[in-house]
Amino acid sequence: MTPAVLDQPAASASTASSATTDILAPLRFFYGLGSESPRVTFLDADALPEPAHHLLVHQSDMTGRLREYHHTEITLDVHAKSRIGNYLVRASVLKRKSDGVPVEFGAIGIHLDAFDDDARELILEGKIPLGGIITQRRIGHTSRPCGYFRIEIDHRLATLLGGWEGQTLYGRCNTLHHADGSALAEVVEVLPAEKV
Repeated sequence: MTPAVLDQPAASASTASSATTDILAPLRFFYGLGSESPRVTFLDADALPEPAHHLLVHQSDMTGRLREYHHTEITLDVHAKSRIGNYLVRASVLKRKSDGVPVEFGAIGIHLDAFDDDARELILEGKIPLGGIITQRRIGHTSRPCGYFRIEIDHRLATLLGGWEGQTLYGRCNTLHHADGSALAEVVEVLPAEKV
């Protein structure tokens, strides 16, 4: 796959080591083999502007944070998916249930064998965000953000998020784990610009 373009400023010591791993792999899936991904620049969490800082810098899944911030349930719109054994990769847009406005683009890799049969069925249906399923099923977990970034979005992401090509947005890479440390999912999350 064509790697995403990574800029790693020296000041981003806390995230530089994360940037050397494959934490953008779910986003690369969305762009596919031989395709160029948008430019991603990793940042320290303190460099994120509001409301991106509030929405991204926390130790929980995004669905609950978005539901609280937008005062509405969050729905899932799946745009691409692929399954390799028990690993499901998909690209989706989370939207406000109240008016359908996009509130996040998410590219996620889910370890299906980490869930029971009922939760796995809900995941494969693709109607409820993973965070919603985790909350609904009361699945004990931890959330471990491993990188924050700004991204210059291309036409494809702009279309999904209601923005424009070349617009600068913010996001994070996150991992979800069971309480015992085993992996549930890896996700790359991008927020749209807030409209005033």
